[in-house]
Amino acid sequence: MENEMPRLQRLGEVMTQHGTDMALALAILIIGLLLARWIDRSLRKGLRKLWPTATYLTTLCNIVYIVLVALVVSATAVEFGAKPINILRLLTIISLIAAGLFIFLRPFIPTMPFKVKDTVKAGNLLGKVEAMTFLNTRMRTFDGKTFFVPNRQILNDIVINYQFSGTRRIKVDVGIRYDQDLLKAKRVLESIMTEDARVKTKPGPMVYVLNLASNCVELGGRCWVDNTNFWVTRCDLMEKTKLRFDSEGIQFAFPQLDLHINHDGARVAGSSCPAPGGLMELSSHEAADEENI
Repeated sequence: MENEMPRLQRLGEVMTQHGTDMALALAILIIGLLLARWIDRSLRKGLRKLWPTATYLTTLCNIVYIVLVALVVSATAVEFGAKPINILRLLTIISLIAAGLFIFLRPFIPTMPFKVKDTVKAGNLLGKVEAMTFLNTRMRTFDGKTFFVPNRQILNDIVINYQFSGTRRIKVDVGIRYDQDLLKAKRVLESIMTEDARVKTKPGPMVYVLNLASNCVELGGRCWVDNTNFWVTRCDLMEKTKLRFDSEGIQFAFPQLDLHINHDGARVAGSSCPAPGGLMELSSHEAADEENI
């Protein structure tokens, strides 16, 4: 107990002499860190609005945040009694070491193939990136679920970034019946895409005959739009195609089953017995002049 008394006395003397400086330094540290965090969030939000597609914003904001934290720590140390020249020397040494390590290790540091607000598919997970840390990435799917995915799992899997490029191609595939006017259908489908103001003129819309299938002629319309307009434009073009083809009298193809009845009761080809109930043939194809079942 006697040994503790001198220690308490010395602590009391230190608090008496430097208590005000310590309290002021602690206040500067806490307020400065909170202010640096607020500036960091405001800067990220403002720059994201000005340059939404820039890829270097995260790195720039991180550098600014580190500088602000260093200034707050330096101000705290100076208030606590450290000499400004010593703090400046220490910050210079730390900055040079950090810059050297960053330049040397940068090629070996893996980077995420997306940024916040990008729509990505990582493995079987499709959603929008909400936040990233050194350990995991927070993604929100389109049905409202939030996933925290480890970064190591993302880096070891195939990732599709749907917003990496500025434009994206829309596919409008339809199947028309064989008895329809093919050239007219191509002109109508091309005009539907051309008339939409969101569709790019370079490269312009194109329509191709993709395949001569067993039950239809497959047409494929291709056009380019801004990435941000992809989904809405695609849905609108699908709706316009259905309505326009109906108004132009162009009939879509669909699978159907045709039943051919032999009213004379003839034998089925290759059989020694009459066809039961007059059944002649059962086939699956598409024809305009046949009975549909």
